[in-house]
Amino acid sequence: MKIYTIGFVGKTAEEFFSLLTRHHITKLIDIRLNNKSQLAGFTNIKHLPYFLRLHGIDYEYLPMFAPTKELLDNYHHKKIGWQEYEIGFLQLLEKRKILDKIDNIEKFDNAVLLCSEPTADQCHRRLTAEYLQSNFPTKEITIVHL
Repeated sequence: MKIYTIGFVGKTAEEFFSLLTRHHITKLIDIRLNNKSQLAGFTNIKHLPYFLRLHGIDYEYLPMFAPTKELLDNYHHKKIGWQEYEIGFLQLLEKRKILDKIDNIEKFDNAVLLCSEPTADQCHRRLTAEYLQSNFPTKEITIVHL
């Protein structure tokens, strides 16, 4: 089973959709806190589901995997560092009882987790993918960052 992650910042629409089709992505799971921003460009919620359908890719919005505004603001305004953000985000997933809300881990197979960050290094999409990987040990989950 593979779970992919991708950020849209720094990518053109052509690069973004080429990566998705090259890796045969079947579903994009949007885990952003804000998917309505004008800064999101082609990944704005008004446009993204349509563009994905053109490429045969399903769209799903799962805000339960998004950080809170407070946590994100504290990190962006340097009130907390990455390590504290990571701890806070993982605690948030536990508090939200994410595992109880996943009826079928297979829905993540060949899906891509979307957020804005250009790389997965310091991004909640990596933390989300790793959280799923560690909490479903009977599934051999490979994570691929696009």
